[in-house]
Amino acid sequence: MIKKQIIKASGQEVIFDPSKLRLSLRRSGASSEEADAVVQAILDDWRTGLTTKQVYRRAHRLLRRYNKTAASRYSLKQALFALGPTGYPFETFVARLLEADGFTVQKGILQQGHCINHEVDILAEKNKKIIFGECKFRNSQQLINDVKVVLYIRSRFEDLRQGEWREWLNQGRSLECFVFTNTRFTEDALRYGECSSMTLVSWDTPNSWSLREWVNRTGLHPITCLSSLTRREKTALVEEHHIVLVQDLVKRLEVLDALGVSDYRRHHAIKEAEALCELAINPMR
Repeated sequence: MIKKQIIKASGQEVIFDPSKLRLSLRRSGASSEEADAVVQAILDDWRTGLTTKQVYRRAHRLLRRYNKTAASRYSLKQALFALGPTGYPFETFVARLLEADGFTVQKGILQQGHCINHEVDILAEKNKKIIFGECKFRNSQQLINDVKVVLYIRSRFEDLRQGEWREWLNQGRSLECFVFTNTRFTEDALRYGECSSMTLVSWDTPNSWSLREWVNRTGLHPITCLSSLTRREKTALVEEHHIVLVQDLVKRLEVLDALGVSDYRRHHAIKEAEALCELAINPMR
């Protein structure tokens, strides 16, 4: 059998692995039969020059026919990009994930370092553990975070440790440095992060804290996962109504009327949102 080639976002051509697509579908909640049907349909309709983005769109469209909730979960990676163009919604998303894990969270606060003042994206605390978190939102998956980004954040963290945070250490609290991104880190960045005791959180790293696993653990989903709403409507929810999570929309359904969503689509949007909220009660592990 001739192996099929697929073009990655970087332009690199690699061998297409159907098992990876199947695993991704299963992680989203598709049954074994549903995943097999989607993979087979894509293989049957294969053509030369397909990109990973085209395969994703085709798989998402097919999965919606079988399982709309799984399709919403399958779109999570792309939904995180759709939180832009600014980084503020992504910061809010990360803060809510931390709160779901029992942290008390502050966002965008000014803290005094030893040399200068610093604006801190995320400051989270639980059981005397304090997380200094910096969020690096990217609008494209090609924009990855290199070692210079990590070095810069570490230097800010050290200045803060020697500033007003010094008293926290004297009180027996621990301080940890986290960097959150919706894309990836270079190998050098990951090596430096591990060597300097930083936690670098991306789509699929580290295993216990990756964004993908974190959403699975908490069941919290960004509003941009909803396929029942248009891109314009989801953008308005984020930018005008400051609704970042699906769970928040369910509590404020009146905003759908303000957006002029028809009764038919409103019904389907609510049904889809409530199904995702059910996962927040019984998250997939």
